Amino acid sequence: MSDPMSAGYNPTPEQMMTALFAHLVMQQANMAMMLLGKVAHPETGQIVKDLETAKLFIDQLEMLEAKTKGNLTKEEANLLKQNLMTLRLNFVEAVESAPAQAASPKEAMADESPKPAAPAGAPAETPPAASSEDEHRKKFTKKY
Repeated sequence: MSDPMSAGYNPTPEQMMTALFAHLVMQQANMAMMLLGKVAHPETGQIVKDLETAKLFIDQLEMLEAKTKGNLTKEEANLLKQNLMTLRLNFVEAVESAPAQAASPKEAMADESPKPAAPAGAPAETPPAASSEDEHRKKFTKKY
């Protein structure tokens, strides 16, 4: 294989910047996909799922989109837009599948736990604030 640089190919500074921008976007997107559990870790081959860190990579790409608005070529803008759309859809899918798996064992244990008897004449017990707080979080999670 021959090196493009040795074959007389000298990219312009604009072409170099476009290539570096595309590489940065793809690098961030690949890291996010790996952390969403969609792609196996390249060294270990294991599936890694870390939604908070994946969200950080998506947020960084969103910041890049906002800060470079109006300064990108049509191809660069489309590359960034397509990657963000794909990542957001995969993030929503990962978030929606994660609580269903994690919540079911907790709910089963909560139903089986014995409740102490209330003394006679005591006011009716109000539901704990934590469960309504959890319910609130489920309804209003950030989705892309």
